[in-house]
Amino acid sequence: MTDEASGAPAPHAPTVKGTVAVYRGATLFDGTGRPARRSTSVVTDGPVIRAVGDDAVIARELPEGAQVFDLDGRFVVPGLIDAHQHIATPPDRPVAEAVLRRLLYSGVTAIRDMADDLRQVGDLARATLVGEIPGPDIRYAALMAGPGFFDDPRTHQVSRGETPGAVPWMQAITEDTDLRLAVAMARGTHAAAIKVYADLDHTTVAAITAEAHRQGIPVWAHATVFPATPGQIVAAGADSVSHVTLLAFEGTDAPLTTYKNKPPVAYERFDAGDDPRIEELFALMRRRGTVLDATASMWASEALAGEGPEDAARAEANTGLSAALTAQAHRAGVDIATGTDYETDPEAPFPALFEELSFLVRRCGMSPEQALRSATLIGARSAGAEDVMGSVEAGKLANFVVLEEDPLRDIERLRSVTLTVKRGRRFERRDYDLTAPGAERPGRVPTPEAAEAAPTRPAEETR
Repeated sequence: MTDEASGAPAPHAPTVKGTVAVYRGATLFDGTGRPARRSTSVVTDGPVIRAVGDDAVIARELPEGAQVFDLDGRFVVPGLIDAHQHIATPPDRPVAEAVLRRLLYSGVTAIRDMADDLRQVGDLARATLVGEIPGPDIRYAALMAGPGFFDDPRTHQVSRGETPGAVPWMQAITEDTDLRLAVAMARGTHAAAIKVYADLDHTTVAAITAEAHRQGIPVWAHATVFPATPGQIVAAGADSVSHVTLLAFEGTDAPLTTYKNKPPVAYERFDAGDDPRIEELFALMRRRGTVLDATASMWASEALAGEGPEDAARAEANTGLSAALTAQAHRAGVDIATGTDYETDPEAPFPALFEELSFLVRRCGMSPEQALRSATLIGARSAGAEDVMGSVEAGKLANFVVLEEDPLRDIERLRSVTLTVKRGRRFERRDYDLTAPGAERPGRVPTPEAAEAAPTRPAEETR
């Protein structure tokens, strides 16, 4: 090619190899399971972490020309991961960019996008990766479901201009589908996974999963696919399952037919948190390493509050169910990732992920340390990216968050974020606070109370 253009500006690009920075004097929660360490240095070399160690040791080996940042005892945690986002249903580029920007400046360095219009998501993923716009890394899924699902209006929103169910990122699967071709087409969108959604029996789910794994791509599934049950989905080899409330359909006496015709949930069955059928399911998940993308706080959000007393009662019942099942999964040793599937109001200073973490601690029996592990190392595992993110270790991406206060004492202290480092690039929280929607004047400091603004972004329909 001749006359190659340089392309769009990339002011948020990862730092380049050879650019060395040292963050010293940190109190580090590295996400590996080790206790938090004081007087620790993190050395970055371009987009990756070069070394992590005691301040005195690192100081003796400090490369010439390294830029040094003194953290003075501030707390450092791995970059956070939201394991369940939707940023293009329907596509709206300005809204998506605003969501991604707030996520990054709040310490979120990666998300799983759980099937949207991948024409836009793919470009957003490219733009955040190369630094044209600020945002977390995006690992996204292409969706497969039974033909009956494709009269859902969301499938039309994400296939506009094409036929829902007949595009590579949103495919209707029948007994005549060539799964080798279908998976290859999905992979051609640069998707990181296949999402199995609705109206598929367990034989088909197993066949999709086997072919996806043969082609080297994981499967992210709804926890019940109707008629396929949670146990059948886990046994088929799904790498993660989403929405803890859908696990209530394991062992139900009522028949499972289609996504749109779910039987009623016997809420009282789960109140004690010791249902034996669910316990068997969690034991299977633990043995197989299946990650639970619980979206535990979703029903407590106004995104699913509905209108009137009937909707409110249902949301309250599902919130209780979510808390009980997530707590039982946690006690059973299931790996739980922190997905949201909704967002807080655009005026709110922090994203819904902070609400999810609070819910896991307040309602599900997790300690702040365990919740942070879910939002970091387990989140990376859910995204198939544990080898490059999820902990602060040498050789992994330089993704971490600097906090003024200790989140291990109180998970709400994540709101004291002052700096996000993503692929070695620094993103100062004050730069977001001065330009965010609702920022009244320079120097405005958001309060924790401001983060309680009502969520308005629609959640994925899981009822």
